[in-house]
Amino acid sequence: MPPPALLPQLPLPGRRLAEEEPWEVVPPLPPPAGAGSWGRREAAGAMLGSGAKAAKPSFVSYVSPEEIHIKEPIEKEVNPRLLPVYDEKKKLLTGQLRKYPEKLIIYCKDLRVFHFCLRYTKEEEVKRIVSGIVHHSQTPKLLKRLFLFSYASAAPNNTDGRNQTVMFDALEDWRDELERTKGNVKYKAVATNEGYRVSEKLPLYFVVPICVSEESILKFQGRGIPIWCWSCHNGAALLKMSAFPKEQDDSTSQTQKAFLDGIYKTISKPPYELLKTDDLSSSLPSLQDIQTAYTRFKQLFLIDNSTDFWDTDVKWFSLLESTNWLEIIRRFLKKAIEVAECLERQHTNVLLVEESATDLCCVISSLVQVMMDSYSRTKSGFQSLIQKEWVIGGHGFLDRCNHLHKNDKEEAPVFLLLLNCVWQLVQQYPPAFEFTETYLTVLSDSLYVPIFSTFFFNSQHQKDTTTTGESLKTQSGPFKFLTVWDWSVQFEPKAQALLNNPLYAEKPKPDKSQRKTARFKHQRQLSLPLTQTKCSPKRGFFREETDHLIKNILGKRIGKFINSSDEPHNSFREFYDSWHSKPVDYHGLLLPRIDGPEIKVWAQRYLRWIPEAQLHGGGAIATAAKILDLMEEVQSLQVKMDEEHSQAISQDRQAVPMLRNSARLSSLFPFALLQRQSVKPALPTSTWNDLEDEDDLVKRDDEFVDLSGDMS
Repeated sequence: MPPPALLPQLPLPGRRLAEEEPWEVVPPLPPPAGAGSWGRREAAGAMLGSGAKAAKPSFVSYVSPEEIHIKEPIEKEVNPRLLPVYDEKKKLLTGQLRKYPEKLIIYCKDLRVFHFCLRYTKEEEVKRIVSGIVHHSQTPKLLKRLFLFSYASAAPNNTDGRNQTVMFDALEDWRDELERTKGNVKYKAVATNEGYRVSEKLPLYFVVPICVSEESILKFQGRGIPIWCWSCHNGAALLKMSAFPKEQDDSTSQTQKAFLDGIYKTISKPPYELLKTDDLSSSLPSLQDIQTAYTRFKQLFLIDNSTDFWDTDVKWFSLLESTNWLEIIRRFLKKAIEVAECLERQHTNVLLVEESATDLCCVISSLVQVMMDSYSRTKSGFQSLIQKEWVIGGHGFLDRCNHLHKNDKEEAPVFLLLLNCVWQLVQQYPPAFEFTETYLTVLSDSLYVPIFSTFFFNSQHQKDTTTTGESLKTQSGPFKFLTVWDWSVQFEPKAQALLNNPLYAEKPKPDKSQRKTARFKHQRQLSLPLTQTKCSPKRGFFREETDHLIKNILGKRIGKFINSSDEPHNSFREFYDSWHSKPVDYHGLLLPRIDGPEIKVWAQRYLRWIPEAQLHGGGAIATAAKILDLMEEVQSLQVKMDEEHSQAISQDRQAVPMLRNSARLSSLFPFALLQRQSVKPALPTSTWNDLEDEDDLVKRDDEFVDLSGDMS
């Protein structure tokens, strides 16, 4: 929990007020108002052992009885009579209610909590409100009934043309990515799935090894085919593969075994490196484990009254540990480090195997690229990465986010898990990222904003068939879905500046005169010990291991497939400790710290709506305010220098967000301010401004909930 505010020192029981003055034992003092958990713990510690027999006083009091009974004038405490806002009896809202509630508490997916009093509302209105909430939050829906389609009919056309995100919906996008990573020598972009003739779950275009034929891709609807994700600077590549179903009859299993045998014999030959295969479904927590852990974890932050907040504060760390959420984050980061070791130090290809290759594979492949590729740590690069691995890669956002409220068993916060893991890297190495934690927070919120199509479909096929259907065409033509990467739809320019990291260590552009020299290796790469280059006979590894490999891919648990005798058992720890003993290269390999308390809670996202968790005038925002003031001064000096040299002022210079009077800001800015009259975020949106001009209902004060009244 956040540290409490500084409080004046109070005399504790048995504490001497002065060394030379007489003193007496006074009863324990209650914690002062507003002292929070600090006062409670101090008072609790002072009262320990109160049940023991009192010791005989060994001192003499020189204070007369008259002086003891003299009472100082005390100001009368004013206790305003407030309406009660907390009731221990809570019932889950369903459509079948005998008696409609007098109070309504709404828990939002972004962890905000709203209170509504219905005691003085007409019963007909209460029935209409309850029925509407149940319909929109619990009743299963058809895809075409989502608000996404209603909004798409009136979506604005003035989109931001400066968006540099690669969408990976064209063959050229994949070829450009192959060229950028130098993977076009061994891999090729294919259009075999045009018209979705291979599989509706695969994208239209993807990348496979050059030696894989089109007939092999068509044979089992893309299953058993290694699909390229990314290539390292040393030629090693990260691949993923959709495994065959576990339950198969003997004849089908034999056919699939022969098919896999041919695939692995093909890719085991030069110029491909050695291959290590990892079945993520057996080495990482399951989707059900992830969902269970997050459900427990988010309950710690769905606080609807101050009493619950301070009650959980006493046992906060034990409750946090029991959720197992941070441990899951640690395990995924550790797995990403293991993959990075194979690619970076062992020069070994890594094949990630999963039943659909659209959940756990997406998390690990994205983390590896963020850790190893500095381009993925820029804002446009990170957005392109999500497009490639998640949106086009076929992650089932519709099912995993349960947008239709049809099947709770399919729900799992897989994408949110990735953002939590990336946040650990951002807060450990801020200069290495072009974006801020605020960017990650609003991106996590956008997962449930029903005006963008980015996170609302299970596959590219589902989106294409839904948006081009004749029944979905409006009077003005087909629906126009918006992409979440156009931040101008949500935020004004000043608010967008809060998404950019002012301390980002931008990668210097290479000198043109040195382009023909040998490829530069980062300091981290040069400092790491490399394994000896495997001799050519070793490449026949798969000829002895093919049968064992196929059996595991067809359903059995997979362990380590490469376990060379010359490789130390603790190679991971050696790699991890060796990297952390060197200075950080913000443009090279980044390994997260995963030991002990290094894995932290994403405070801005999970505590932003809880007033008691805020530090007024403190936290990281105080430091950021000073830095931004300095940047503003530097920019003003740069403008003056340009004017003196008669040079045109750069028009693409990013605006610096104004954070005046940082002492009045909360540590959870920009989502919470010191003034708590409203829960309206400090990030102004253009959509909100448009609504204010059109609908006067938004301007009414009773549309906002005063958290200070509810939480006091």
